[in-house]
Amino acid sequence: MSKTAKITFYGGTGSVTGANFLLEVEDKKILIDCGLTQGSKMADDINWAPFSYDPKSIDILFVTHAHVDHLGRIPKLIYDGFRGKIYSTKPTRELASPMLEDTMGILSRNTENKLNEIYTEENIKLALSLWEGFEYHEKIQINENLSVSFRNAGHILGSGMAEFFYNGKKILFTGDLGNSPSPLLPDTEKITDIDYLIMESVYGDRNHESREGRRKFLEATIEDNYKRKGTLVIPTFSLERSQELLFEIDALVEEQRIPIMPIFLDSPLAIHLTNVFKQFKNYFNETAQKAISEGKHLFDFPGLHSTLKSEESKMIVNVPNPKIVIAGSGMSSGGRVVHHERHYLPDPNNTLLLTGYQSVGTMGRLIQEGAKVVRITGEDVPVRAHIVTISGYSGHKDSDGLVNFVEDTQDTVRKIFVVMGEPKSALFLVQKLRDNLGVDAYAPEQGESILLEC
Repeated sequence: MSKTAKITFYGGTGSVTGANFLLEVEDKKILIDCGLTQGSKMADDINWAPFSYDPKSIDILFVTHAHVDHLGRIPKLIYDGFRGKIYSTKPTRELASPMLEDTMGILSRNTENKLNEIYTEENIKLALSLWEGFEYHEKIQINENLSVSFRNAGHILGSGMAEFFYNGKKILFTGDLGNSPSPLLPDTEKITDIDYLIMESVYGDRNHESREGRRKFLEATIEDNYKRKGTLVIPTFSLERSQELLFEIDALVEEQRIPIMPIFLDSPLAIHLTNVFKQFKNYFNETAQKAISEGKHLFDFPGLHSTLKSEESKMIVNVPNPKIVIAGSGMSSGGRVVHHERHYLPDPNNTLLLTGYQSVGTMGRLIQEGAKVVRITGEDVPVRAHIVTISGYSGHKDSDGLVNFVEDTQDTVRKIFVVMGEPKSALFLVQKLRDNLGVDAYAPEQGESILLEC
């Protein structure tokens, strides 16, 4: 007997960030992700506005992975009365605590609104008390007709695609899809029998360099900076990107492909998260696990210094060049990296290496697009350093990778909803999927509801 499910797209449409989808099945109201909107000038208005649904009415929140644009609004959900269950993979639950605590530390400096009431240790602890972690493929029975399991998205440690099985039909929310092959993680799982697909489109309109190409580009960038006796500053996301870069630089050092020089991991969050990574070695790919079994320390090598305290961070400027500074945040929208950028951007001997997606409105995007002056901590800073972008280190699948992912399930998929991308990227991918695979693809609008026949 045919039944219906309803999806409402409350976030993650027309934007890369702010993922928030409501799935209504029978008497259950289920959220998939509850993330912060980042980069947009309207971000604060969006993030702290009332939810378009009653948080008290939500039964379950599924979290696809631990990036803040997928879980950063959970404390507000709690503050507004949510007391349902939170489900994710086990690594995501462990990563969530430091990610939310770091967000609390950043937002607590804002005393102009109720953020200090929303982002509290009590609300984070309450969220974690409602939170349960699962293994990949472990069946979660919601009711007689509905079950869910997580499939490996290959994006970051513990990232999972939420696969709902209802009345014989499969509905898959991809979260973010990994740029496989990864130095650390297994490839994104193949999906072959999905009926309805809600998928990301961050790089829906462009492709990355190859894995070998990106490593050679990284090596060349480090060597070029060394020859100019400059400082190489790498703004990086504390979760996954930092660990992947450490893994890649470790290999370059071990193979004597780059000169030995001081390398600073200047991100307390990345340092804490790296310790979480060490707890989940069985989630790594075969290459990384083999290296560990042979006694290799994946995140430690000659020349690496982890600067946990702010006093240690401030001393980096006194270390003679050449050197490398890896610091958060990845879009230069906060964190310690902005202080390094203020100091090093004016010098043409230095290099700023961008390794991931830069959202519209962020300082990283302005620099990437050629800004000659940026404003940092209240002062205008000239941009004279070399600006280099390596898209191959993105944690997201590129345009061809997204199409290949859908191709595996093109024979069964009834409808594809393209989300979590800028409008140009999402619409490009919609057309590409239609033209190349002949599937029914569509980019929903904010607040739109769709009925699914199941």
